[in-house]
Amino acid sequence: MTALTHQDLFSLEEYARARPTFRARVMEHKARRRLALGEHATLYFEDALTMQYQVQEMLRLERIFEPGLIQDELDVYNPLIPSGRNWKATFMIEYDDVDERRAALAKLIGVEKAVWLQVEGFERVTPIANEDLSRETPDKTAAVHFLRFELTPEMAAAAKDGAELAAGIDHPEYRVEVSPVPDAVRSSLVADLA
Repeated sequence: MTALTHQDLFSLEEYARARPTFRARVMEHKARRRLALGEHATLYFEDALTMQYQVQEMLRLERIFEPGLIQDELDVYNPLIPSGRNWKATFMIEYDDVDERRAALAKLIGVEKAVWLQVEGFERVTPIANEDLSRETPDKTAAVHFLRFELTPEMAAAAKDGAELAAGIDHPEYRVEVSPVPDAVRSSLVADLA
């Protein structure tokens, strides 16, 4: 996968016109890249389109049009685009109730390292988490983590050849397995592989 460049982006004026249609397209795309892991955790798999949307929304919100500042946004979001041999995801711990969320985050320290994906016939792959900065303290973990799942060439080939995928979390305070990963999510993830 290639990094986004200025040429991949709408200008602010173009985006204002294109946004309703583009946003609808992205939301439909994102629905096929969302994987619930139980009731309170979700993987949102990223790719060039989800990151283009993120950049466009940031540029729109901040009214950024200077080339250097646009590049700064691209530099922040490009690392979240998969390379063709990995999957990248935003991992969210989601509790509606603030007190319940606070208590859960205190119990779930290290949960981001306990998430796993598995290509049928291979070992589980645990992620490289939060490469940009640590997202936990001695007292709690964060509600949002950024994960990279590295695949071997054999895993990628098997996934592309139709092997099922499974996912889950193996943490003492939160255990869940999704097997198999739904076809729509699986197909979307396989499209990320070179």
